[in-house]
Amino acid sequence: MSSYSRWATAVATVALLVGAAIPAAADHKTRPSTKNMHALGHSEHRAEFFGPPAAERHVNSDLAFWGDLAFNGNYDGFRIIDISAPGDPKEIFHQRCNGDQGDIVVWDDILVRSWNSPAPAGRFCDGQPVPAGFEGLHVFDISDLTNPELVASVPLGCGSHTATGVPDLANNRLIVYSNVSSGCNWMDIVEVPLGAPQNSHLLRTEPIMGGTLGSNNGCHDVGVILGDVNLAACASGHAANVFSVGAPNGGTLEDPRFLYTIEEQDAGGKVGVGGRWHSAAFTWDGEVLVLGWEPGGGAAPECEASDPDIKKSLFFYDAATGAKLGRWVLPRPQSSAENCTVHNYNIVPLRSGRYVAVSGNYQAGTWVTDFTDPANATTVAWSDPPPVTPANLGGAWSTYWYNNFLYESEIQTGLNVFRVSDQVLGGATRLPHLNPQTQEFSL
Repeated sequence: MSSYSRWATAVATVALLVGAAIPAAADHKTRPSTKNMHALGHSEHRAEFFGPPAAERHVNSDLAFWGDLAFNGNYDGFRIIDISAPGDPKEIFHQRCNGDQGDIVVWDDILVRSWNSPAPAGRFCDGQPVPAGFEGLHVFDISDLTNPELVASVPLGCGSHTATGVPDLANNRLIVYSNVSSGCNWMDIVEVPLGAPQNSHLLRTEPIMGGTLGSNNGCHDVGVILGDVNLAACASGHAANVFSVGAPNGGTLEDPRFLYTIEEQDAGGKVGVGGRWHSAAFTWDGEVLVLGWEPGGGAAPECEASDPDIKKSLFFYDAATGAKLGRWVLPRPQSSAENCTVHNYNIVPLRSGRYVAVSGNYQAGTWVTDFTDPANATTVAWSDPPPVTPANLGGAWSTYWYNNFLYESEIQTGLNVFRVSDQVLGGATRLPHLNPQTQEFSL
């Protein structure tokens, strides 16, 4: 039985426990916001980044979706959440796996989770001891939503900070691009056989090209679009790498063909300014590449009024050539007490042909941006939380559009749901599932 069809059975199993819980406070309903941004449901998961020992840290990280389920990555495993009623999302299960980052990819009954750095002694994943020094990917069978099973561990030389999953159904497999936060000038390409995920293994490594400053320190994250486009963009150090993974420009999912790099300079001619490319996505027609920068490692207040625009922008490039088309700069300055960059985002699949991005920006919150004209991008809606007190790492790790709702993974509080009432978002294509870094078709 697939994850999508078995959801109702799992919810019934835990209904009594969920019903007995006291409803969680939906903090996102009290934030400053635009009138067209409507706060809906909340799935509580309280956590602190600074304070608890590393093995006990279980803050909320990235998101993936399958049918009426949201999978919320966590520094200690991942949460499975029923989102069939966006006004009242309910946690089904929290799978424990106490290695940091917890970026996730979901494909039907399979979930792949990133383990970022060498494991100290005494760590566990699904109750199984994790060998000291392990870093890489864990693969879970999630056919039983209330009891996911760890079925494979794939050690990788530089660990896995994030993961991007790309279906290769002709070969009955999921290709996973595993990305490192620093230290290695390559991207790991892993094969997860859909019929035998226990046999998951490293296929090969793809070298990453440097720019004017040389070393690139691997990919932080990878965005992929398939369909008639077949491009992959690696948000790598100061020089993003763009690859072809099929027709019309050659290469394959397993063996991408390098095309070009993109660097960005501030007004003073400096490359990057103390940060690195963080995320990448494409418009659904494959015409525009969207890149975001992360200075300060996500923990610094890089969205103050005095900060240069490069630190708080989405950048837009011609996907065929890398030529710069424009940028959007966060228009609402943040305080010196708020960690902030433009962090994780996706593009809404609009049949109208408009380009709209939904982004999570740490303590700047969630923003919706229309960049149909990349040279003149405009804000559509926003929800900006007040500074976390007492001061700590907080805010929106990720916010993504999924089937007309916005889902925000808030580091300290859990999953928030919004809906935006604006005609700009009308006519979106409904998706059966979503790994936000992977656009499985083109429009």
